[in-house]
Amino acid sequence: MTEVMITARLILRALELRDAEAIETLAGDKEVADTTLGIPHPYPAGSAPAFIRARREAAAGGDGYSFAVTLDSDGAFIGIVGLHINKSHRTAELAYWIGKPYWGAGYGTEAASRVVEFAFEELKLNRVFAAAMTRNPASYRVMEKIGMKHEGVLRQHIRKGEGYEDLRYYGLLQSDFRRPEGRS
Repeated sequence: MTEVMITARLILRALELRDAEAIETLAGDKEVADTTLGIPHPYPAGSAPAFIRARREAAAGGDGYSFAVTLDSDGAFIGIVGLHINKSHRTAELAYWIGKPYWGAGYGTEAASRVVEFAFEELKLNRVFAAAMTRNPASYRVMEKIGMKHEGVLRQHIRKGEGYEDLRYYGLLQSDFRRPEGRS
């Protein structure tokens, strides 16, 4: 199984306990948490090590993979991209977040594209899907850029804070997957 994945500007690697402080800082930003399905605000101080251990256990069991997204240039931790696997159906939910200082540079698209490639080529999954709040077009543009197809909107599907959020769902099948140009 791939331990490290390299893209043009990024290194994706397994989460490590040394990432805990950066996770709490970047995920603790209200704007990051506001439109991310699984990040609470305020981010609970001291909870990142338990999250990291849980994601490493999921990887050991083949139930999911979470990768630290780091810059190739200086190794800076900038976010997380991962897969939540359903082995019975050979599917995975793609999830990602990038810290606010790194928004708008295409890092989310670059990381998500590489992890989808991992899902289809190494894990041999049949389908990868993802969801974004309808009020978070930057997130669902990532899905569109990596070739995922819009599959529908689930109205008031989750509760975030005191309100309900509509989710846009996207999916990609193994049979529709095309390896990004320049990758061998």
